[in-house]
Amino acid sequence: MKAQLLSTLENARQYTMNVAAAMPADNYAFKPDTATWSFNDLLHHIGYGITWCNENYILRKQADWNPPAATKDAAATQAYLSECFNILQKSIEKIDTDENVIHGFYATLDHITHHRGQATTYLRCQGVTPPEYTY
Repeated sequence: MKAQLLSTLENARQYTMNVAAAMPADNYAFKPDTATWSFNDLLHHIGYGITWCNENYILRKQADWNPPAATKDAAATQAYLSECFNILQKSIEKIDTDENVIHGFYATLDHITHHRGQATTYLRCQGVTPPEYTY
């Protein structure tokens, strides 16, 4: 089961990082509407969501929702996002994968998928064809 979770996580990581890399760095401040996050903020939110879910659902430690200030540019945001995936991977590698962990893992993936879908729409708004979906 652990190998399957890690494989699924790696697929999510690769696709998410490909989406992040598809947006030109100069367009990371793009917002499709004034009421939405910028592309940068959206990706930062995905990263923070990964670490928050890891704490609450995988490690089962109560963590308040208290996101840090968003990273400032494409390179920093992509590095942050990659590190957040690394944190979750290390947790999955170390713990027993009981039913609660598996449920928490898939809740985390659902959050990533939800916001990554938004990110692909941001790409299209900028005339960028999103990377082909991989699973």
